[in-house]
Amino acid sequence: MRVLTASLVCVVMLGTAARADAQESLNDVLSFLLINRSIPTGDFSRDEQAAARTRDAIAGLLGAELGTLPINSPVSGFTYRLDPALGSSVRATSSFGPFFTERSLTGGRGQGSFGLVYTQADFTTIDGRSLEDGTLVASASRFTGQADPFDAESVRLLMRTRMVTFLGQFGVTDRLDVSAAVPYVTTQLSGDRVDVYRGATFVQASAVASASGIGDTVVRAKYNVLRWGASGLAAGVEARLPTGDEDNLLGTGEMVITPRVIGSFEREWLGVHGSFGYGFGAPAKEVQYAGAITVAATSRITVIGEYIGRRLGEGGHLTEVIDPHPALAGVETIRLSATQEPTTRGLVAAGIRWNVGAKWLLSASVMRAVTSAGLNARWVPAITFDYSLGG
Repeated sequence: MRVLTASLVCVVMLGTAARADAQESLNDVLSFLLINRSIPTGDFSRDEQAAARTRDAIAGLLGAELGTLPINSPVSGFTYRLDPALGSSVRATSSFGPFFTERSLTGGRGQGSFGLVYTQADFTTIDGRSLEDGTLVASASRFTGQADPFDAESVRLLMRTRMVTFLGQFGVTDRLDVSAAVPYVTTQLSGDRVDVYRGATFVQASAVASASGIGDTVVRAKYNVLRWGASGLAAGVEARLPTGDEDNLLGTGEMVITPRVIGSFEREWLGVHGSFGYGFGAPAKEVQYAGAITVAATSRITVIGEYIGRRLGEGGHLTEVIDPHPALAGVETIRLSATQEPTTRGLVAAGIRWNVGAKWLLSASVMRAVTSAGLNARWVPAITFDYSLGG
């Protein structure tokens, strides 16, 4: 009876299999690969709902990564203060500061800088599940009481982003800085959906798409509240503007305002920095926190180690839902779905900032996730060129 049941399932599956190569947008690709499942479960409505939740979770996690992927601190590595004895501006610290964690120092009145950042990420896992090896099961059928399905449909996704960000900063006063970051994002997505029935493999669908454009623009302001030497406290605010195309996963589609408290302790060659912020305005509220240690190895080289953490109020989490088949006795259906629940994410970063000459600063860093939740890449390298207009 079980063999007959499985055979009937296979016949229906082969009759409903579909194949395609491309869709109009990246969201369409996700929809095509996740929603159009071919295993007959007897409940299309549940299939569609579960697949749509999975698609929205993956798209949301990618948007969250793009929208909150750490952007280099807008303050140039060169910070200045007015020396009354000299009547001119001098370097405020020998350190060039952290990569992503802000420090309390501001650039200085009339001091400006600009920079370019290149970042790339190849996403390989989501919630600890591989996106690359075809083991991400979208739906499956198994006999009740058995661990392994006799029919499983899996999805393979290759997700890649490349980002070039323009940074600009200006010191309005000795204590107030304003800055902006405008990213240009290229996102590539490809994948396929494969059904394995009792060892036989059937390709059900394949799709590929890419998109390029302006991502979500960041505008910041920071006020140095307390200052003693290179140490102190500052208050800042950040606005992420929804300038990226949400349908093509270039932005979040939401404005997020994040007030932030920043503290620094610097003594000659060693610096410790930390910040705490709370983002609101999007459907999911977010807590952001970061810490960094900087070591001025020489007058021209600073070595940095950082931790960047986020807690999303509704980060999205993949889960499996198991239901009895409504028409076939002794058969269970497994569906990949998603729930909205708090998600904690953590990244570590390390690298150097090097004063290559005059007012030019080269920064090289690499980031890696230390948590499995959300969408993760193995390594996220970043290269930055900064030029200070002041001095």
